[in-house]
Amino acid sequence: MTRPQDIDVLILGAGINGAGLFRDLCEQGLTCVIADKGDFGGGTSAAPSRLIHGGIKYLETAELGLVAQSTLERNLLLKNAPHLVKPLATVIPIFSWFKGVGAALRTLMGSTTAPRNRGAALMKVGLAMYDFYGRRHRVMPRHQMWSKARALREIPPLTPRIVAAGHYYDATVSMPERLVWELLADGIQAQPLSRALNHAALTDSDGDGVTLTTADGPLTLRPRIVVNAAGPWIDRVNEQLGMTTAMIGGTKGSHILLDHPALLRALNGRMIYFEADDGRICLVFDYLGRALVGSTDIRADDPDTVACEDPEIDYFLSALRGLLPGLDFDREQIVYAYSGIRPLPASDADNPGLISRDHSAPVLEPAGDRRWPVICLVGGKWTTFRGFAAEVADTVLSRLERTRLRDTQDAPIGGGRDYPADAAAWARDAAGASGTSPARAATLLARYGTTAAGILQIEGSDPQMLRDADYSHAELIWLITHEQVVHLPDLVMRRTALAVTGQLSARDLDCIAGICGAALGWSPDRTASELEQTRAMLVSRHRLRLDQAAEA
Repeated sequence: MTRPQDIDVLILGAGINGAGLFRDLCEQGLTCVIADKGDFGGGTSAAPSRLIHGGIKYLETAELGLVAQSTLERNLLLKNAPHLVKPLATVIPIFSWFKGVGAALRTLMGSTTAPRNRGAALMKVGLAMYDFYGRRHRVMPRHQMWSKARALREIPPLTPRIVAAGHYYDATVSMPERLVWELLADGIQAQPLSRALNHAALTDSDGDGVTLTTADGPLTLRPRIVVNAAGPWIDRVNEQLGMTTAMIGGTKGSHILLDHPALLRALNGRMIYFEADDGRICLVFDYLGRALVGSTDIRADDPDTVACEDPEIDYFLSALRGLLPGLDFDREQIVYAYSGIRPLPASDADNPGLISRDHSAPVLEPAGDRRWPVICLVGGKWTTFRGFAAEVADTVLSRLERTRLRDTQDAPIGGGRDYPADAAAWARDAAGASGTSPARAATLLARYGTTAAGILQIEGSDPQMLRDADYSHAELIWLITHEQVVHLPDLVMRRTALAVTGQLSARDLDCIAGICGAALGWSPDRTASELEQTRAMLVSRHRLRLDQAAEA
């Protein structure tokens, strides 16, 4: 048995909160290991609404501090990860002038009944407050109020039942799983003694060492502090560490993606953020050429089996038909579906939508044979991961009697480093250096940021492309060899957007499996097994129509 390795911090769970903390601690010179039983960003962090937003709806629950932090972090991400985070114009249809004011006041006073029919007066106040809280590092225009006539002119299929509309800006993240990976890569670059391990399961803990099972065999670590960043799995991980907790009371959020060109034309790059008939907030926007629709908010507690179910799809299609009666919606338009469990704090709130999205980091102090404290990362929003990480990192540094060396507030992330002010000029220069076309250079810059330069060099002037998607063989090989791809889904679901956009055809999946097998030294049996399991999972759990895509 190998000798246990002494490290400063072990982080269990490599979602967005764990990855953000890993980068921050590595920047401070600590030796860290982050481990996930699955792939990096493969759990809840792979299942958000793809929004980087301030949480305008949290104004009505008086979570003003959360809105202030969220709008700041949104603005910072637009600067620090411009290749992955982009502004998103947003329209809120309004169906009355004054309704909802009384209900909003009751919610502010602690009522567990969410406001419905948020009228124009209420929305005007909310949007003005949203502008106020988003003033720090502001990078986007302030809100506008549209008349009914203008709203119907801008979005003709919109229901004429509206009386007005609000227009403001938030942001969207094109590839959340890539942002997770880039944070980890930044951490390793800052502290080469640190390690990021995917597909590394926690198998044993004796209170001194923690043993992980990795592809290279068992690895035992002796941390000074353990951070439980397992999201909806937090209580299960604590149990493995010898503790009984009830910190998480998660809710399920599902989404579908539609192949619907007429809807995308009507949206014209905007998101519609709207009330369904039951008062829940839903959304639809153009995500990488598909219409992303979400989300539900249902009590659930099994993140390993969560999937978007038929009643949720019925709910989405009904909501869209009510919002946009000028368009047709049916199940045949669905190209992908996904679902995840939000790691919300345990709560007895009647309405899941009113459970706080704020974060906390309770500490389980050393007890019995366990010599290290366990810091649990509970709750939080995707948008606020950096601020959450900074708070927890300061706690870790204090406990280890270390001082902060670097602030991450203005730190570029991954391919956002040295991102050009003039993307077209960068693409022309990169094309000249690599022999490719400026259009191809621009595509890869949008996909990977300045990391694209390395991919363009190995891709060359005449890359071999997949049959049905705009990815090259050389690009995929680069991702496999540089980004810790272990299994086929790591590549098609998280290092790329092939699966989520429904671009992935059966013949391309066969080809990619072969590329993975050759690059990673898989046997023919291993390659066939990876292909079969991936195909089954994408079809059954994510409703991807591989055969139909191949025929198209």
